[in-house]
Amino acid sequence: MRWITVILLGALLGVSACSPRDDSAASADGEDVVVTKSGETWREGRLMLGRQTYEIACASCHDTGKLDAPLIGNPKDWSGRSELWGAVLVEHAKTGYLEMPGKGGHEDLSEDAVEAAAEYMLNVTFPEMPRD
Repeated sequence: MRWITVILLGALLGVSACSPRDDSAASADGEDVVVTKSGETWREGRLMLGRQTYEIACASCHDTGKLDAPLIGNPKDWSGRSELWGAVLVEHAKTGYLEMPGKGGHEDLSEDAVEAAAEYMLNVTFPEMPRD
């Protein structure tokens, strides 16, 4: 009987440790906004990571059109793609596509940083696009 109490207590502590902290505040549109210790929202931090990664690994081609890379900020360059192209863009950024090397040739980049760079590019190119 004592071991059941110990297991239940451990499970209760585990569940409470995994519950989300209340680091959020309601935004003007009613959505919760997570604020980090530095005062930025999660989204701002994500876009900052994306921008930094973009500048390191992507800008040399997507700012200039080198090797026919579509230009960031130019929606016409990105037209004619699959309806699922946001997910496809992330996959291509990770693994490479045609002349573009995976992770922009920076194999040391984390998958999260590469995903953030793709999200940043989408945000700059299609600012009106709804976000997940």
